[in-house]
Amino acid sequence: MILRNILRAAALTAALFAGSLAAKADALDDITKAGVINVGVFADFPPFSSVNPDMSLKGYDIDVAQILADGLKVKLNLVSVTGQNRIPFLTEKRVDLLMSVGYSAEREKVVDYVSAYAPYYIAVIGPQALKVSGKEDLADKSIAVNRGTLEDTSLTAVVPASADVRRFDNYNSVIQAFLSGQAQVMVVGNDVGSQVLAKRVDLKPEQKFQLLSSPDHIAINKNEPRLKQALNDAVAKLLADGKLNEISVKWLQKPLDPKDLKD
Repeated sequence: MILRNILRAAALTAALFAGSLAAKADALDDITKAGVINVGVFADFPPFSSVNPDMSLKGYDIDVAQILADGLKVKLNLVSVTGQNRIPFLTEKRVDLLMSVGYSAEREKVVDYVSAYAPYYIAVIGPQALKVSGKEDLADKSIAVNRGTLEDTSLTAVVPASADVRRFDNYNSVIQAFLSGQAQVMVVGNDVGSQVLAKRVDLKPEQKFQLLSSPDHIAINKNEPRLKQALNDAVAKLLADGKLNEISVKWLQKPLDPKDLKD
């Protein structure tokens, strides 16, 4: 009887110890144990991320994600996401982190932010002939925007009630809507806008005004302090050793100004 009680006590102690270890496990432990980090990226967001002819992904975000994975000594697995599904993908742990996430107080209720790693601002772009210089001029205009993104929420906060906001499921559709005349203006980031400005000289598109300046952050799930610290340290190192500047010159064609990483 005594031996049986001792064995039961030992089994209970072992179970409690195992439960304690499981409770202490976190995202960083899970990533290290799996040997892979799942990173959510847009597939149509050049120059931050876009598809190569061989269907692999390239861009600013891809280079940064690879360096982060190398620093953690794990394999990088890129997961294509959209503006609508990327937050659920993160909270449901289908990805470990998201790239290119602009800061918003509303979004911060759901996710945690790592230090900014890329400059980004949101602008209204339209043809030169169209007179638009401020949010009040958007009245009665048709506007293309990517649904569920920071561009969408920023536009929604200021757009006049009479504006015709046309929401699309990806950036390519937003650009096509603008170029084809389905929308008079589009609301996109400086990166997407610069490509349209450069390619469509005939349309004479121009930046009308900025809606918001919001550098790109990495987003992770709440209550993951060890993963957040590891990623913050990695971004700080990239900034200090000039790697982020190299990536900026490569993909944005301009040196990185640290001031552009401040919200």
